[in-house]
Parts: sequence; C-alpha cells; structure tokens
Amino acid sequence: MSDLLPAALSVRENAHAPYSNFEVGAALRTKAGTVFVGCNVENVAYPEGTCAEAGAIAAMVAAGEREIVEVCVVAGSPTPVPPCGGCRQKIAEFATGDVPVTMATTGGAMEWTTVKALLPGAFDAGHMA
Repeated sequence: MSDLLPAALSVRENAHAPYSNFEVGAALRTKAGTVFVGCNVENVAYPEGTCAEAGAIAAMVAAGEREIVEVCVVAGSPTPVPPCGGCRQKIAEFATGDVPVTMATTGGAMEWTTVKALLPGAFDAGHMA
C-alpha cells in the first residue's frame, strides 16, 4: 500500500467542515518524491471553501514543484469519492493521464483509476495554441 493513504487519512483530521461535516484529505507525490497534503476548508459563504486536492496542489506549487506522479483522496463516505470536476482539472494541470489516483474511505474501501479516466478529453495548454 502506498504511503499516501496514511498521509491523506492523517491530514483529513485537520479538515474544517463545520457545515457539511464531510471531511476530506488528499495527498500527492511529486516527481521529486515529495509528499504534499491538503484537507478541505469550508467557509460559511458557500462556495468559498477549498477542496483537499486544491490545498495539496497549492502547497506543492508554493514549494516550487510542478509534477504530480500519484494522488490519493480519502473521505468518510460509504464509497470512495472521486475528486470534484474542478479538482480533476487542477490535477490534470500537473499530472499526465497515466498518473494513478487512489480513492478511499475511512472504512477501508478503495478504488483505483487514472487522471485520464477521471477527466477524459481534458482541456490543456494545447487548446490555447
């Protein structure tokens, strides 16, 4: 098992989700091997919160890294939860289509996919040419 799941589970404990009570943790690994984590941070002025995946990506970019090679997302849901549409696009900005994505629950259920399967036909820099 990847060390990303324990990291995502641990950071999930820091989530600020007083409105939905839906706590999410995310961990990603960069090409350099560094692990960055993030948790969701809600705001009473919906939708001004931040997703866990977005938090981990922001920490990665702030540290000067730009290439994701693995992602893990965990929530206390009955089934594994995939990243939302916006986070799929954010992940695709820094990951190739074959990057593995692990989705897990606090109860131990797990599913695996790839960035490309989560976001087929992703909008990318090639569309800007």
